[in-house]
Amino acid sequence: MRLLPPPAAFRAAVVSAAVALVLVPLPGAPAFAATGGPGGPSGSAPSGFTITDPRIKESSGLAASRIHPGVYWTHNDSDDGPYVYAVDSATGKTVARVTLTGIGKPRDVEAISLGPDGALYVGDIGDNRDGTWDHVWIYRFQEPKQLGDTTVKAEQFTVRYEDGPRNAEALMVHPVTGRVYIGSKSEDKGGLYEGPEKLSASGPNVFRRVAGLPWVTDGAFSPDGKRLTVRGYFLARTYPWKDGRPQGEGERIDAPWQGQAESVTYTADGSALMFGAEGAASRVVAVPVPGAGGGTGASGAADAPTGAGGGQADGPSPAGEGSFTKGALVLAGATAALFAAKRLFRRRPKP
Repeated sequence: MRLLPPPAAFRAAVVSAAVALVLVPLPGAPAFAATGGPGGPSGSAPSGFTITDPRIKESSGLAASRIHPGVYWTHNDSDDGPYVYAVDSATGKTVARVTLTGIGKPRDVEAISLGPDGALYVGDIGDNRDGTWDHVWIYRFQEPKQLGDTTVKAEQFTVRYEDGPRNAEALMVHPVTGRVYIGSKSEDKGGLYEGPEKLSASGPNVFRRVAGLPWVTDGAFSPDGKRLTVRGYFLARTYPWKDGRPQGEGERIDAPWQGQAESVTYTADGSALMFGAEGAASRVVAVPVPGAGGGTGASGAADAPTGAGGGQADGPSPAGEGSFTKGALVLAGATAALFAAKRLFRRRPKP
């Protein structure tokens, strides 16, 4: 979602203040890895990649292919057209651009997920009017068996929320049941919404709220369907998934600091989480999943990268509870500053 530029001097002052808050080292926390990747130069976790295609300037979702090893599907945020891109993680190059037909003009595409039916689900679920559109859309098409530029006919599904319109950026398809979930984006009342057992193209699909969520910009199920990971600009959490619901408060994941952090997916084997962001030549960062191999033990502490929250795991930092509290206050200030900036600079609604 792009922002309406304010006067240059005012914009520079607010952004500088927000960045300064974010970059204050948390007392007792390890430094950021120099490479921005997991574990720094010596980490043995799966490596990330840089998206090199100049057409992909607002990568806003990620989904790992199951039939093309090392390939990730992504798309731009808005104003790009009905396109989905396949990126080879070995080179960072685009190996396919899929043009969708049979749908209307995409409005604010924010997420992509792969279902157990082998279909890609594209979430045109953002709301530039901050939760006033009475419906949004999901597009579905089969993942191409051959990579290369192609045109496909997609199905279009209309989505409405049981409790009224809202803005959302996270769409997740459960890899076992095939049920679609959407995570709404809200500072104080974000929620997880469950779709019907099967989507229908003949009428509105009503999604109902089944759980609360923190501020999220994307989410993904683990390949076995036993975990749900959601991310925001500063934090990421993984929840056990049972009986169609996230359980408990979840476990904090040390997601990398990426600025306009917009996407997350699991690798096809579930050994790592891949975190992406908007921007030209954006970097996708691999973070090992604790206990799933990729250079970490059961605790995940051995090669875990430091993120915006610092530290290695939940609980007090090595310097003690006081340091953890100070760090939390720094993050709270940064969050408040950036949210204030986003509200001030928010793009004017489209007519």
